[in-house]
Amino acid sequence: MAVYVTSDLHGLELEKLKSLLKKAGFKDSDWLYILGDVIDRQNDGGVEILKWLLEQPNVQLILGNHEAMLLSCDFVFDEITENSIRSLSAEKLELLNNYNDNGGGVTLKALRELMQTDPDTVADILDYLREAPLYETVSLNGKDFLLVHSGLDNFDPKKPLSQYSADDLIWAWPDIETHYFDDVITVFGHTPTMSYDHMSKGKILHTDTWIDIDVGVPYGCSPALLRLDDLEEIYLD
Repeated sequence: MAVYVTSDLHGLELEKLKSLLKKAGFKDSDWLYILGDVIDRQNDGGVEILKWLLEQPNVQLILGNHEAMLLSCDFVFDEITENSIRSLSAEKLELLNNYNDNGGGVTLKALRELMQTDPDTVADILDYLREAPLYETVSLNGKDFLLVHSGLDNFDPKKPLSQYSADDLIWAWPDIETHYFDDVITVFGHTPTMSYDHMSKGKILHTDTWIDIDVGVPYGCSPALLRLDDLEEIYLD
């Protein structure tokens, strides 16, 4: 069994993800972790991937900030009544505007269309996202990995992972000098690698304690997989 990770697909076409997995030789006995932000920004907003995830026993989504923003706007899928309209507080409208400003419009549009034909699947998608973990730990070939969407804000090597808030795990923006655990490799996305160095655009970035796998898919870069067993990088193009 091999273990792969990818992140920040942001509305990538499902067929491209399948092609990437095929290129890697991904098998039913292998495991894939997607480190958040499947949705938003382009195409169908990742809804086809979300539908696919519901049927994959060997793929696990870890919650990203974009999935969290979608869940904060789940009221848009409620039945429209006079009471529901009155309950649209300024806070809810601000959440919805913020989500739209961050590329959520395409996802909301695709989910609303799906609601017309298959509301049960929309409900299943929202439940799946609500149950998505904030992190996972993996041990392979004598190496320990922490898989999380964004790294860790308010980092303290002595602090148990359970004491980090959701915001600490989905909104962190580590500096290139950020030093995490000495004995655990932290793998995350969220921050496009091009933000650290233009030469890193479209490439996975390694430091001594962490690996950033957000290669910038919505900015025209090829999606990538990292195989944790041997740290091999696989790119679609």
